[in-house]
Amino acid sequence: MTSPPVVLVPGMLCDAGLWSGVDVPGPVVHAEITAPSIGGMAEQILSAVDGPFVLVGVSLGAIAGFEVARRTPERLAGFCAVSTNAGAPSSEQLAGWAELDRLTAEGGFEEAAGRILPTMFADPDPALYQRFLVMARRIGPDTFRAQLAAQATRRDFHPAIAGLSCPVLVLCGARDVLCPPSFHHAIAAQAANPTLRVLPKSGHLLTLEEPAAAAEVLRDWLRFIR
Repeated sequence: MTSPPVVLVPGMLCDAGLWSGVDVPGPVVHAEITAPSIGGMAEQILSAVDGPFVLVGVSLGAIAGFEVARRTPERLAGFCAVSTNAGAPSSEQLAGWAELDRLTAEGGFEEAAGRILPTMFADPDPALYQRFLVMARRIGPDTFRAQLAAQATRRDFHPAIAGLSCPVLVLCGARDVLCPPSFHHAIAAQAANPTLRVLPKSGHLLTLEEPAAAAEVLRDWLRFIR
């Protein structure tokens, strides 16, 4: 029997480089999230493969995955939510995204990416900072603005998680200032078949900070569900 493909979905301002150090057993498909709404991003994920698949999403990629779970839970053979938030956006978040959009629209894309940068990692690391900025430049200002617009279309996705019968892996960094472990405990509490793992040294982009540890958790979980 052929294993369902693993669809990897990156976070905002990230691409397949987010997974460069993570050995995920195949078959693997990289999805893009460039639509200006969470619903549009869910359609991009669903169109990446035919039939059932395992969705592994980081941050905004997992949020788009929650919409996949809400729309077509039968398509998911497994769902791994990494460094994310299933709640509706706060007024502070909406204001922050609007400011980043304004700055980017006025030609300040590099400054906007620089404002986000310190929240991506547990500790300042020039090499990791550079890897993130290289990805961000590949994404570019137009897609960044579409992703910011999509963030504003989020909803409370905890009910969608509760509606899943497939295995759910929730993976986070203990030092994530954007999406702290409490967010992930709340996600796991809603799932019928959850596994929660916390990497003690990581911040938000844990696949870059601790790729070997992230890969081990993911491989162990995939062996369990396949």
